[in-house]
Amino acid sequence: MGNAKKTILITGASSGFGEACAYQYAKEGCKLILTARSVARLEGVRRKLELDTKGKCAVLIRKLDVQDRRAVEQVMTDLPTDFADIDVLVNNAGLALGTESVEQAELTDWDTIIDTNIKGLLYMTRVVLSVMVARKCGHIINIGSIAGNWPHPRGGVYGASKAFVQQFSRNMRADLIGKNIRVSNIEPGIAATNYSNVRFKGDSEKAKSVYAGTKALTAEDIAQIVCWTSGLPEHVNINTLEVMPVCQSWGPFTLDRSL
Repeated sequence: MGNAKKTILITGASSGFGEACAYQYAKEGCKLILTARSVARLEGVRRKLELDTKGKCAVLIRKLDVQDRRAVEQVMTDLPTDFADIDVLVNNAGLALGTESVEQAELTDWDTIIDTNIKGLLYMTRVVLSVMVARKCGHIINIGSIAGNWPHPRGGVYGASKAFVQQFSRNMRADLIGKNIRVSNIEPGIAATNYSNVRFKGDSEKAKSVYAGTKALTAEDIAQIVCWTSGLPEHVNINTLEVMPVCQSWGPFTLDRSL
């Protein structure tokens, strides 16, 4: 029970949920492999981790765009021996782009969402699972979203990508029965991270307006949940965990009375 001494691989670890998970796992005495597209930001995370843990946290950083299948495979191939036995993969890298309705959306945005949220998650999962199955232990934690469960206007391909993550997580659990590998899908609601800034393509004022008047989830809230999930006894599997702040709930059905 617990996470101490486990080796954790986190994608999208330079900010948001991924960065917060890195800090939380470091507190629990884990060995960390942190990946993201920005090496400079990863270096900043590593420096803070080393400072906070007084150098006791072993951290390996790797530049990685999960959309690049060959790069994903190469990162795994090049892992030092003392980092190769991955106990937990946190598939955190993901994004939303744009707020247009489906008939107005940019197809390039859809491509990026699919390549990151779906294909990137698949690439990472496939290469890490080969290690876990060989060792007969491990835990895949996917970061989904309530957008994968509940439709909302202008949710578009982002919500559909998270619905894919949900069903893929379930199918993976079915395939891995008897192999002693856990699979969990954590589904946050509104959370005050850089998510909206990316979705609004750098328009910080619009991004801030999303959280105005709310007490949204924080990256630290989700990191605690992720670490708790992997720290449970090995025979316990959290299949799906949907979480919202108290200020958020489901909306009413919409009716168009103009027709």
